[in-house]
Formats: sequence, structure tokens, C-alpha cells
Amino acid sequence: MKKRKPFQVVYEDNHLLVVNKEPGILVQGDRTGDITLTDLLKDYIKEKYNKPGEVFLHPVHRLDRPVSGLVVFARTSKSLERMTELFRKRQIQKTYWAVVRQKPPQKSDKLVNWLVKDEAKNQVTVYDYEAPNSQKAELKYRLMGLINEHYLLEVEPITGRPHQIRSQLAHMGCPIRGDIKYGYDRVVADKKIYLHARRLYFMHPVKKEPLICKAGLPADPFWEEFLELDSEDYKDKNLDFIY
Repeated sequence: MKKRKPFQVVYEDNHLLVVNKEPGILVQGDRTGDITLTDLLKDYIKEKYNKPGEVFLHPVHRLDRPVSGLVVFARTSKSLERMTELFRKRQIQKTYWAVVRQKPPQKSDKLVNWLVKDEAKNQVTVYDYEAPNSQKAELKYRLMGLINEHYLLEVEPITGRPHQIRSQLAHMGCPIRGDIKYGYDRVVADKKIYLHARRLYFMHPVKKEPLICKAGLPADPFWEEFLELDSEDYKDKNLDFIY
């Protein structure tokens, strides 16, 4: 049986490659030495376009290893420079889905915290005030619904700090399902966590046209139960009973 690829191509042209990453694969290398998404995609481009020599491909941003969803890669130095600038200026709209077991305190809210990262532990500590060596972190969340005693949140990070969504939701009292690093009580299958980079919207750095990318959910029965909550008919429907 042919092994399933840990990515699906969502958008591709001469400038960008956008893929839907499966949970469990690294975007770039770390001390484990495990194969990375970048390695696999360079092989993909080399084979598809019969490219000799080294392939230029660089991730514009990262997703944590246990997280699934959209990752943008630049195929040229020009697109890399321009995409990096879009991220720096916060001109990219990012939408994530997160599954939590605890009920959020509000149906929707904006979280503002300060994060301090421990590089040795690869973990951040969240503060409600500006602590020494901290970075300000902001996100918005909205409750989408309740299924099987778990809540689906739609999250829009305003800043792009390491582990921001994971740590801020946990600090709110809502650790993400499977995320034992930030307070969930047990590991789930394959050590994945239920955080998914669902949607990206930005202006194409070269074509100057709006680009919307959306990532299908991982092949997981638990995730698939939440698909109906993304429909316009369901949004904001029957949420009052939760509160």
C-alpha cells in the first residue's frame, strides 16, 4: 500500500507553494534530525519540474510539530522577502480551529497577554502584565459550537508569537485537546493536538491579487464531527444554551 503523504498541496505557482500539513511532521529541522516538510517539498518540486541542482524553497512561517494545517513556502527570494514583509506588517489574516474541553468564559473575546519563552524547554509562560523579556501576544476567539462535550473555537491571532494560541487558550482555562505541554490531562493518538491552521487570506506578493487558502481537516473522525459547525447556517446558532 502506498504511504500517505504528510501534506496536500493547496496552492502552487512559480512564486508560492501552500500546503496542508499533517500533524506530527516538522516544518524545519531541529535537534531530532527527523525529516522535515521542507525536505519533502523540495523533493516534490525537484521531481515534478525535473529540476537539476538545489531547489530554492523556504517556509515563510512555521507550525508546531503537533499542529496541522496551512503552511506557506516561498519559491523565490523575491517572494520570500515580500511574504516576510506581509507577516511582519500583519497583513495576513490567519484563522485557526481549536478543540477544547473546558467551556470558554465568553462566546467571543480578545486575549492580550505577555509571553516569555524558555528556549531550553521550548515552552512559554503567560503573564497578564508586561514581564521582563516578554513579548505582547494578542488573539481573538469565537465559540463555534459544542459536540461530544468538546468546544470548537475559531481563533484569529493578531500577533505571531511562538506557541501563542496554545499558551493563551490554556491560560484562559481552555487547554487544547491533546496539548499536555500546556495543561491538557492526557496524550491523544500520535501525540497530535487539536489545533488546525484552517484559513489564510492575503494579497499575492507578486500578482497583487487576493488569495484565500483553506485547509481540509486531518483524516480523523473526531475532527470530522465539527465540520458542520463551519456552515453559515450553523454559525452563532443554538449557542445560547451553552451559557
